[in-house]
Amino acid sequence: MQTIKSWAEDDRPREKFLLKGRTSLSDSELLAILLGSGSTDKSAVDLAKEILAAVDNDLYQFSRMNLNDLCKFKGVGPAKAITILASLELGRRKVDNGSAKKLKITSSKDAYLHAKTFLSDLEHEEFYCLFLNRANEVIKTQRISTGSSTGTVVDGKMIFKMALEHYSTGIILLHNHPSGQCKPSEQDKRLTKQLVEFGKHIDLTVYDHLIFTDQSYFSFADEGIL
Repeated sequence: MQTIKSWAEDDRPREKFLLKGRTSLSDSELLAILLGSGSTDKSAVDLAKEILAAVDNDLYQFSRMNLNDLCKFKGVGPAKAITILASLELGRRKVDNGSAKKLKITSSKDAYLHAKTFLSDLEHEEFYCLFLNRANEVIKTQRISTGSSTGTVVDGKMIFKMALEHYSTGIILLHNHPSGQCKPSEQDKRLTKQLVEFGKHIDLTVYDHLIFTDQSYFSFADEGIL
């Protein structure tokens, strides 16, 4: 059998994956597999090392790179960059599809951990709602709006229309702050108050509003200002 060293340099991470398994590969070797090939003067592994070195080998920072960031490296064109970004997006979307059991929200932390699957690593604001049944199980996770790096517009009528369509008895509001600051703005407070008050009129409880960042969160319910 040929050894890994006998393969072309760009192919060695693939063969290492095949022979020793995915956990045996370094971060740069895994990235090299996605790159497929290097540049005229660098192997795929060396190119991967260069990219990761640019973010101090921090995978969190790497996950926030965009198409333009990646294409700045010699040997990375749009096709390679899109392959990398697509793999990162699949990672964000990973869920346990094998389980039919509904997610039950018992605390703000439960909601935050769930939100990590769709709000992590964003450079713009997005607003979501979790529609719950009487057992506090998530019936539907729904994106309501997408905005800019500083805000997004939310239509309360749309939220309650969806809640009624899903026969929801409770709602958890979620939106991210790309700045990394959890503190709610005055607009966040006004919107929350309006939605809570309207929900009372139709017997639909707004249980919480979470402001999400990749590292932490703010819960209106936990802070007693819902």
